[in-house]
Amino acid sequence: MSRTALSDRPETTQPAAPKPSALHLADVGRVASVGLRTRKLRAALSALGIMIGIAAMVGVLGLSESSKSDLLAQLDRLGTNLLTVEAGEGFGRGSGELPDEASAMVAMIGPVEITSAVSTVADVSVYRTDLIPESQTGGLTVQAVDLNLLDTLGGTVADGRFFDEASEAFPTTVLGSVAAERLGISDVTGDQVVWLGGEWFTVVGVLDPFELSPDLDRAALVGMGAAETYLDDDNIPTSIYVRTDPSQVDAVMGVLAATVDPETPEEVTVDRPTDALEAKEAADDAFTALFLGLGAVALLVGGVGIANVMVISVLERRTEIGLRRALGATKRHVALQFLGEALLLATIGGIGGVLLGVAVTSGYAALEGWSTMIPPLAIGGGVAAALLIGAVAGLYPAVRAARMSPTEALRSG
Repeated sequence: MSRTALSDRPETTQPAAPKPSALHLADVGRVASVGLRTRKLRAALSALGIMIGIAAMVGVLGLSESSKSDLLAQLDRLGTNLLTVEAGEGFGRGSGELPDEASAMVAMIGPVEITSAVSTVADVSVYRTDLIPESQTGGLTVQAVDLNLLDTLGGTVADGRFFDEASEAFPTTVLGSVAAERLGISDVTGDQVVWLGGEWFTVVGVLDPFELSPDLDRAALVGMGAAETYLDDDNIPTSIYVRTDPSQVDAVMGVLAATVDPETPEEVTVDRPTDALEAKEAADDAFTALFLGLGAVALLVGGVGIANVMVISVLERRTEIGLRRALGATKRHVALQFLGEALLLATIGGIGGVLLGVAVTSGYAALEGWSTMIPPLAIGGGVAAALLIGAVAGLYPAVRAARMSPTEALRSG
């Protein structure tokens, strides 16, 4: 046979190799959502566990930040430069009294801006009428104050007016917010009077609450002149409020006791009222950490719930797994399907939890009169934590599904 004849024969072609099975990103989303769409109630309950955990964590962080923001605003408004000076059991003086010249001595300290002395009028109470038994004091006290009180404490008048140089020597009184409420006086129209120390005193004003001195809220305030004339008070101060240069607070605190009582400075107590607010915030931070821990536990329980649901889903869908493997799906495709399903559940729970946490924070902050503050870390961290929990929870079921052989899956299904 000639070479030409051989060359005329048609060449035999080899069959093309089959293309490897591919699973595009859009396909992953579709196959991963099959279990969610066909088992809606189970999916909702699984996502609920994640939602509760994320909502708790976002809510706690949001409320903590909102509370802290309100505290900072409160401190900015009130200032951290207010100091209070009170007496203990001093020698040669009455119980709880400071030296007569204490207020004048404190005012001579360079960084001190303004002072106000308060004298508790002993054995005198305030009543709505003169028919009420003396033993029923209602927990109210009578305090003799000077004209600097409101400026020193940053107080405001809710109704009426405060004392001036003309009225402070006459039988007039200004009621603290709690005292006014207990006496049933909300305004000063109509010449309101109270029975105070055996005398009728005209109510000329009602104060807003003192945020840094709540004891004055439960008191009827009288001028120093009126206390001396009508109540036989000697006007010896029992406490002194001091406003100082904000940059010199610690320095002034260090010399106040010795300035007030050089002989027995250990009998003098000097406090900064805003320290109590900051201590309260520190206590709130401890509770925040506790509630964050509880939220993390709830999130962990939600992750365990997703893992259980995914394991059951793998067992129930063995026929589907076997059929997909027989039609060309690889182990990686099957693993991606079930891992994607777990991540979808976690994402739904995470987004729902963030929205729920924001709603709870906004509602509670509005109820308390706070500005709503949601840290970006809480939102991003909430979704990220949900995805992490979902990935960990779905890893084992995904691996288990991928390891099933097609014949075993179809036979057991």
